[in-house]
Amino acid sequence: MNFKSITFFDVLLSCFLVSKAEKVEVVVEGATSIAQTDEDFICVTLGWWPTNKCDYDQCPWGQAGLFNLDLKNKILEKAIKAFHPLRIRVGGSMQDQVVYNVRNNIENCKPFEKQDKGFLFGFSIGCLDMKRWDKLNEFFNQTRYKFMIYIAKVTFGLNALIGRKESETEKTLWVGDWYSHNARDLMRYTISKGYKIDSYELGNELCGVGVSARIEAKQYAKDMATLKNLVKEMYPNPKTQPKVLGPGGFYDKKWFDTFLDASGHDVIDGVTHHIYNLGPGNNPDVVRRVQDPFFLTQIAQTFKDVSNAIDKFAPWSGAWVSESGGAYNSGGQLVSYTFAFGFWYLDQLGMTSVYNHKVYCRQALTGGNYALLNTTTFIPNPDYYSALLWHRVMGSKVLSVTHKGSPYLRVYSHCAKNEPGISFIFINLSKKTFFEIDLFHDLNFHGGSPNFEFKGHKEREGYHLTPKDGNILSSVVLLNGKPLELSDSVEIPELKPKLVDGLKPISIAAHSIAFITIRDFNAPACS
Repeated sequence: MNFKSITFFDVLLSCFLVSKAEKVEVVVEGATSIAQTDEDFICVTLGWWPTNKCDYDQCPWGQAGLFNLDLKNKILEKAIKAFHPLRIRVGGSMQDQVVYNVRNNIENCKPFEKQDKGFLFGFSIGCLDMKRWDKLNEFFNQTRYKFMIYIAKVTFGLNALIGRKESETEKTLWVGDWYSHNARDLMRYTISKGYKIDSYELGNELCGVGVSARIEAKQYAKDMATLKNLVKEMYPNPKTQPKVLGPGGFYDKKWFDTFLDASGHDVIDGVTHHIYNLGPGNNPDVVRRVQDPFFLTQIAQTFKDVSNAIDKFAPWSGAWVSESGGAYNSGGQLVSYTFAFGFWYLDQLGMTSVYNHKVYCRQALTGGNYALLNTTTFIPNPDYYSALLWHRVMGSKVLSVTHKGSPYLRVYSHCAKNEPGISFIFINLSKKTFFEIDLFHDLNFHGGSPNFEFKGHKEREGYHLTPKDGNILSSVVLLNGKPLELSDSVEIPELKPKLVDGLKPISIAAHSIAFITIRDFNAPACS
C-alpha cells in the first residue's frame, strides 16, 4: 500500500467506522438576522502581571506582562498582523494599580514589586514611564513604507482607583470620586504622539462585590460620566473619538441595573463584563466541563441578562465580554492551551453572538495557561487558529439555527465574511458519535415546517479541526488532517479550506470542530 496516498478524509472515514453515526436535521432561518456583532468581534487581552505572579505552585506568566513583553518578537508580530487588525484590550487585574509618569514627576518610577500586605493582589503600585508607552504604541501602530499600519485596535484600561481611599467601615469598598488628571495627562501625550486608541475602559472587576476592591454603582456611574466628558474634551471629533467602556467585571443584576440607570444617556458605548465560568485553574473537573453541553449552556442566562439590561437601560450601547479565560487564576492547568479548550472557547463565541454581544476578548494573547500564544516561545496554541478562523469566516450578522439532535452537537451560523453565502461552526463534544448533517432553510414567517431541504450545487468550503493523534489534550491542532505549524521563516500557516461537492452530506467527526461556508445558500438576511 502507498501510505502517501492516504488522505485526511481516509483517516476521517476510519474514525467514522469506529464511531456511532447520527443523522441530524439542522434548520437555518435565513430570512432575517437575530443579532449582530462588531466586524472585529474577536479580541484578546494583554495584561500587566509581573513574572512572579504565581498560582498553585506555578508561575505561568513569564515575561508576558506589558512591562516585560518582547515587542520585537517576530512570531508575536506576525500572529497579530494575521488578523488585519486584531482587537487588543490592554488591562486586567493590575490596571487599577498603574500610574502614568507623563510629567516625569514620579520618583523611582518602576514596575510592580511583591508586597506582603497593604496592596491589592500582593503587589505595589506600578509606574508606566512614557518610554515604555512609546514602545507599546509603536508596536500597535507600525509604520511601513511611510504609511501607518494599525495592526491592533487598542482598548486601554484606565486605573479607576486613583484618587480614592478604602472605606473605614466597609471592607474592600473604595470611596470618593475618580481622580481623572493622570488619565488626562496620558490622553494628551497619546494624542500628541499620534497614537490611536479605539476605546477606554474604566476599572477592572470593581463592580458588584468586586474581587479585591469594589465601588458602589451610582459612584461608578458618576465616574463614567467624568470619563465620557474627558474623552469628548480631548477628542472633539466624533468620528475619531474613542469609545467609553465599563464596568469590566462580573455581572450582578442589582448593581448593573443601578449603574446603567444612573449613567445617563449616551455615556457608555460598551457595557463590559467578564466570564470565568469553569472555576479555578486547579480544578480537575475543567476538562470534563468543556465537553459537557449542559454545563456549557448554564452561562447563557448571564449573556441574556446583560443583553436585556442594555435593551432596558442603555439601548444606545452594546454588550462586550472584555475578559474571559474560562478558568480563573491563570487558566486550567494542562487544559487551557490544548485542543479541548476550543470546545468551550468557540461555544462562548457562538453563544455571545446569539445574545447580541459586539466583542469577545479572550484572556490572554500571551501569559498564563490560557494564552493563545505559548508564553515562552510565542508558538500558537490551538485556540489561536480557532480565533483566526472565526475572524476570517464568520460575518457580523447572526442567524437563527436549531436542531433536535444530540445536545453534544453545538451549531452556530452567521452570514459569511465578505462574501455571499452563510458560514457555520459545528462543535462535536462527543468522543463516540459523528454527525451527518441535513440542512433545511426555513423561510416560513408563519411557523410550521421548514420550506425545503437545502442541496448545494457549488463546492462548499470546509475547515475541519481535529487534535493530533486524536488526543484532545494535545497542543497541536490539525486542519483538514495537516498539523498547523509555523514555517521555517516563522510565518503563520495559510488556512486553506477543503473544497467538497455541495451535494455530499456534511460529516462532523467525533471530538472535532468544523467551520463550513456555503456560498450558494441564499439567505435574504445576508443579501
